[in-house]
Amino acid sequence: MTTLRTAGRRRFPITPFAAAVLLLAGCGGPVQVAPPVPEGAAAAACAALHDRLPRTLLGQARVETSPPSPYVTVWGSPTIALRCGVPRPAAMRPTDHVSEIDGVSWFSDRPTLYTAIGRVAYVELTVSTTYPAGEILVDLAGPIKAAVPPPA
Repeated sequence: MTTLRTAGRRRFPITPFAAAVLLLAGCGGPVQVAPPVPEGAAAAACAALHDRLPRTLLGQARVETSPPSPYVTVWGSPTIALRCGVPRPAAMRPTDHVSEIDGVSWFSDRPTLYTAIGRVAYVELTVSTTYPAGEILVDLAGPIKAAVPPPA
């Protein structure tokens, strides 16, 4: 697994997806992101979420992704990348602390990766350290609540 080293020399593991997004953020052209493959209610919720997501986020416009997918949205450079319908975070344990922001529970086991949990689909967000992640989580809570309901 790849690690991200911070200025304080701490190392944090990052997923291959997050590493690819971070590496490709400044390359120009479409951002290459592996789209998830949700099924059933998760796929329907993720498609609905894509249509509700803002065109700009913290002043950053949406950018093209490759391959195009209704389950992936990316903004800006450096990138803010959202994937809907990802698997449950492997590192998440029943006793882990989660943050609730405007009715959406977020799990984070690294400083740039957040996953909305407790919904019919997991929504993964990779945020460059350039941006205030808390503001982004607040801005995305409304669309996530509206499109991705809790399980029945």
